[in-house]
Amino acid sequence: MITITGATGQLGSGVIEHLIQKGLNPANITALARNEEKAQALKEKGVNIKIGDYDNYSALVAAFEGTDKLLFISSSDLENRDKQQINVVKAAKEAGVRHILYTSIQRQSDSPDSPIAFVSNSHLATENAIKESGMRYTLLQNNLYMDILPWILGEQVFDKGVFYPAQEGKIAFTLRSDIAEATANILMGDDHEDKVYNISNSHSLSFREVAEHLSIIAGKPVNYFSPGVEEYKSALTGAGAPQMVADMLAGFAAGIAQGELIAGDTDLPTLLGREAVSYKAYLSDLYAKK
Repeated sequence: MITITGATGQLGSGVIEHLIQKGLNPANITALARNEEKAQALKEKGVNIKIGDYDNYSALVAAFEGTDKLLFISSSDLENRDKQQINVVKAAKEAGVRHILYTSIQRQSDSPDSPIAFVSNSHLATENAIKESGMRYTLLQNNLYMDILPWILGEQVFDKGVFYPAQEGKIAFTLRSDIAEATANILMGDDHEDKVYNISNSHSLSFREVAEHLSIIAGKPVNYFSPGVEEYKSALTGAGAPQMVADMLAGFAAGIAQGELIAGDTDLPTLLGREAVSYKAYLSDLYAKK
């Protein structure tokens, strides 16, 4: 039995869709969801549904019983993530899970002074807890989703330009659907135990390169501006963004500027059996539909 946490989210549901497309019987998949209504579409596909969340330890243990492989999708609750994720690891161990796969973050450094330490610290703690648990493991160190690019660029990017304080740093943005497919391939394979995979695009790009490609799409210049971090955060909050969102995006920008999210020695093409979708193809397809 394969159990997937966060199963109604975009990554979790994408993994399940790929598993079914690759021939896995839905009856051999268990989806952990916080409420039954959100899991209805999965239930209609024949997937087993268990209700629980990362704060409810006993529900986690019950949901994980009979699980051979557990895909543990990391918590999106930055405030309570540390406690929640240790809960999941302990519950998996108590339930007798043999092999746990965890969606971590790609990074070049584990330094507590890293600009992305606000997310990487909890991932590192969870990775260590998994390694110390005695369960077989696969750590998926995923780069940032390419899907957030439109969110960073904003709706008026063709008129106002690319405004992001990443300087000339580069990042290997990776399409979420590619990550989902690679994860499904790992779940269906047998040679992935006790391994750490770098799930990044093969090509790292700068936001100046993004602006250059948008210029080609638009048929007119799209400029790149790299403001100071505080100027950037003030612009976001002034436009109505929550402070937490502004801090998070600025933190990732600082990490990009320092090279924390470059491609490195990526495993993604091997896991997919093909090259990942490029940022040029993604942006061309996205804005061709506008």
